[in-house]
Amino acid sequence: MSRIGNRIIVVPEGVTVTSEDNHIHVKGPKGELSLALGKGITVNIEGNNVSVLRANDEKTTKAMHGTMNAHIHNMIEGVMHGFKKGLEIIGVGYRFNVKGSTLVISAGYSHPVELEIPAGIQVEATSNTEITVSGIDKVLVGEFAAKIRKVREPEPYKGKGIRYKDEHVRRKEGKKAA
Repeated sequence: MSRIGNRIIVVPEGVTVTSEDNHIHVKGPKGELSLALGKGITVNIEGNNVSVLRANDEKTTKAMHGTMNAHIHNMIEGVMHGFKKGLEIIGVGYRFNVKGSTLVISAGYSHPVELEIPAGIQVEATSNTEITVSGIDKVLVGEFAAKIRKVREPEPYKGKGIRYKDEHVRRKEGKKAA
């Protein structure tokens, strides 16, 4: 029994949810998202309540039941409020720079790393060392933030690198002199 899959999602005012041809479309004040439903999953929309139903008790169908419910909930949350991820870079000479639709990262390499900002994602530089990745699609925001972090992951000895704002990097003690 999936507790998340059986959860009834309440659609707030200003958001419309429609289902057609095994796809679900969510439209709200910040934009529009759509999702292809998994095999054996159906969506029942009654008034301002959305429920996700599964056709059988196969292992893959049970797994997709809760996943689809969570995706639909995140889509509704995204078109209402949006999602944000904050990143900071720590190190001498390390910095972020947003140039149009490109994010330029100076992270101690011999050349700056340039990442193309995907459509539907906004990147704001609050300072040279801090940026905010925002958008309505939770998956896209998380993937792009992870891609930025992967350029120079934080190392445990000096703490240099790119990290999320709320991330705690466990520090290690270096070699001790005899």
